[in-house]
This record gives sequence, C-alpha cells and structure tokens, in this order.
Amino acid sequence: MIQPVILCGGDGTRLWPASRKAMPKQFMPLHGSTLFIGTVRRALALPGTAQPLILCNQEHRFLAAMQLHKAGAARPGPAGSGAAAKPSAPSAGIYAVPPGSILLEPVGRNTAPAIAAASLYLAGQDPVMLVLPSDQHIADADALAKAVAAGLPSAEAGCLVTFGIVPTRPETGYGYIRRGQELDKGVHAVDAFVEKPDAARAAVFAADGEHYWNSGIFLFRPSAYLRELALYAPEILAACEKAYAARTEDLDFIRLDADEFAASPSDSIDYAVMERTSRARVVPLPVEWSDLGSWQSLYALETLDKSGNALVGDVLAADCEGSFLLSHSRLVAGVGLTDMVVVETPDAVMVAPKDRSQEVKKIVETLKAAGRGEAAQHARVYRPWGSYESLVTGGRFQVKSIIVEPGQRLSLQRHYHRAEHWVVVRGAALVTVNGEERLLGEDQSTYIPVGGLHRLENPGKVPLELIEIQTGGYLGEDDIVRLEDVYGR
Repeated sequence: MIQPVILCGGDGTRLWPASRKAMPKQFMPLHGSTLFIGTVRRALALPGTAQPLILCNQEHRFLAAMQLHKAGAARPGPAGSGAAAKPSAPSAGIYAVPPGSILLEPVGRNTAPAIAAASLYLAGQDPVMLVLPSDQHIADADALAKAVAAGLPSAEAGCLVTFGIVPTRPETGYGYIRRGQELDKGVHAVDAFVEKPDAARAAVFAADGEHYWNSGIFLFRPSAYLRELALYAPEILAACEKAYAARTEDLDFIRLDADEFAASPSDSIDYAVMERTSRARVVPLPVEWSDLGSWQSLYALETLDKSGNALVGDVLAADCEGSFLLSHSRLVAGVGLTDMVVVETPDAVMVAPKDRSQEVKKIVETLKAAGRGEAAQHARVYRPWGSYESLVTGGRFQVKSIIVEPGQRLSLQRHYHRAEHWVVVRGAALVTVNGEERLLGEDQSTYIPVGGLHRLENPGKVPLELIEIQTGGYLGEDDIVRLEDVYGR
C-alpha cells in the first residue's frame, strides 16, 4: 500500500494577482477544478494507494476541506486505511472530513519540516509515502504510475526516491537532477542536484540525456526519511518531534504545536537531505509537466487562437500575437500586444512581458512592504462558511455580497459600531436576531441593529446569496464579538 502525502503549503506569489496568500494557486479554480483537487484525484487513481494525507497551512484548512467535500473527494478515510468514505452533507457547519486526514502547519517552514511532520504521523505503520506537491500539472497519470512502480522496490528497501522530469526544452526556471549509475531497471543513483542554470547550460542539460527537471515528487518510507533527517538535519527533526508530540485536535484537523514547529529551521528537503544522503535515487518521468510557477508556464497549457494568444474570460484581442489575456470580472481589450501577459481581477490588473512574468513576485514584495492588502487578500474573501466581497465603500456605509454554502452557518455574534441590513438574492436564509428566528426567501430582508445578537444560516441545498448593507462610524472586520462558533475561531 502506498500512502499519498499532498503538500499544500505554498503561497504562489508568482501568479499574482490571481494567486495570493489567502487563496494560493493550488486552490484557484483552473479549467473547472483546482490543482489541489487534481492532485488528490491523481493520487487516488494510482494503483494500490490509500486515501491521501493532506498537509496544509492552518490558514487554508477550511479551503482544503471545503474543496475536498465539493469535489466528492471529501471525507478521505484515515491515513493508511485504504478505504474511501462516502461523501455526506456537512452537518452543524463543519466539513465532513474525519480527524487525521488533514495535518496543519501553524507556520510555513518549507518542505523538509512539512514532510517530517507527515512522516511522524505515519511512522507507526511505516508505509511507503508518495509525496506530491499540490500545485503541479501532470498530463499523463499512467506515466506517473509506471514511474512510481519502477521506484517502489528501492523505496521499500529504504532508499529515498525522487522523480526527474525528462526535459523537453532548455529551461532556466527549474532546478535539475544529474543522474548517476543505473542501479536497477529505470532507477539511477543521484549524481548531483543542480541549481537553476543559465540559458547556455540549460541547452546542454536538455540535450545530454543525463539531466532531469527536479519535480519535487518523492517516494520513501517515513522511517527512511526520518533516519536521514536525523543524520543531516537533526535540529529540524528535534523541532518537528516536539511539535508533533504536542499536537492537538482542532475540529476535523490535527494541529502541530505552533511554538515548537516555528522553532524548526526553514529548509527544503533537497537542501536538508536529498543533496547529502547516499541513499538518493532518481527515476526518469517522461511526461508533460509544469510547476506552474509563472504566467508564462500557465500560458503554455492554454488553448491558443490562430495568432498564438491565450484568451480567458471576457477578453477581446485585436492585432495581438503570443499574448495571454485573462479577465476575472470585466471586459479586457488588447490592441497590438506581442508576447504580453495581462491579468485582471476585481481589485488589480497586472501587465508584463511574457518572458518576465516570473518577476511579478517583485510587485508582491512591494505591496507587502507598503502594507497593502492586495498582496494577500482577494476582493472576495473566503471563510469556512462561504465568502464575501466588498462592492461599495463610503464614509459611513459599506455594501457587501455574501455567499453562504449549503448547510453552513456563521457564528453567533454582535457588532458594537455598525448596523446591518440583509437582502436575500438567492436561496433561503435562517436568520436569528436577539433570540428570534426568521426564515427569509428571495427578495425578503431583515435588519440587525447595533449590538444586536445575530446569526445567519443556510438551511437549503443551494448557495445562499445576499446583499449586506452596513452603516455606522466604524466598519472594520475586527468589530465582531463571537459568542458561539462551530468552526472554533
């Protein structure tokens, strides 16, 4: 039995403004699904795999759980069980994911500590772990299955197996693995890990047949990884052992101790272990693959028009060539663009030459330094019960669009500085105000006075959509006192 471990900790800042810290690229909807759900389905499709163990940042726990539920992959069985549980409707506002399926990182510490935490969780049964980043595109699941099968005997024997993508072009944006002697059919020793090369070296690597792109996919037993971590990065192991020993259960999640995990050095598995161990092995993986680390890499996966343009959303292009135009909320028109990227979201527009699109992270750094919210949050903010978006803001008023998912409910709360007026646009709303319950349908409304104790719930089977009008002297999100909350906030 192979135990998939899916890593969901990245911020995806190079795909800003569509990907942001609060909604990174692995959770973004792309082509009808998300990279995260695509990874889960890919793992479940492999022969002999158990239900995945999900490892994600605590800030994204409800995103991960909600997407699992909506995709029908919700309620993976306990790690190592191999038995899929049937999806069920969420009850009492809590997503139906059994305890133990989602392991939470309180802070980001890169892949070496994250995989250490997963290894400690799985150490009792010591299955072979298949570590999969959640933000990659892999076109051929069968090719992945064949590569995993080739590497499995080495992993079972205590080696640390990684998978090298057979390069299809010179690529300066990826790290490389240089293979060594073939030790078993399709399995090579690792001669070296190579940093991102310049264009000349990348051309050599792509042609010599000895170098592979570093995929970040791994196959090994927890005991093997923990043994090598103890040899080469004992401070990481010590911190992770303390964080795991002090873990707590939080609703449907396993939460590592924040202080102990934060004490771990931040390092990748490549630097901490794989570049130093003698037990590293590499299996070539000939497949269409991308880590989707830039808008240029996403452009390469889109369907192009006759002029080589990728046009997504409400977009018009006149005399444009080789460009990527993406609209989320309004008409985007391009004239005379060549090899450009234009990405529109409700609160930001990014324009860059396609071959410099990775540099968008400089914009994110500038936004962070200026303390601007666009670095981390979208206009639509996601919560465990659904989402909201601010539509209009004035001196003493704000208008929001609110969506509450079926079966979900907000906390029992009050505000000391604002009143609220709710108008139902779609669905049904069960509203509680100062102990009095009222069921509202479409086009009906209610009023919550300043200080009123209230709760909003969606008792129906379709999303509840409503417009909220706030009035008052202070309209900040911190003007909220929760008296009861099913999400434990």
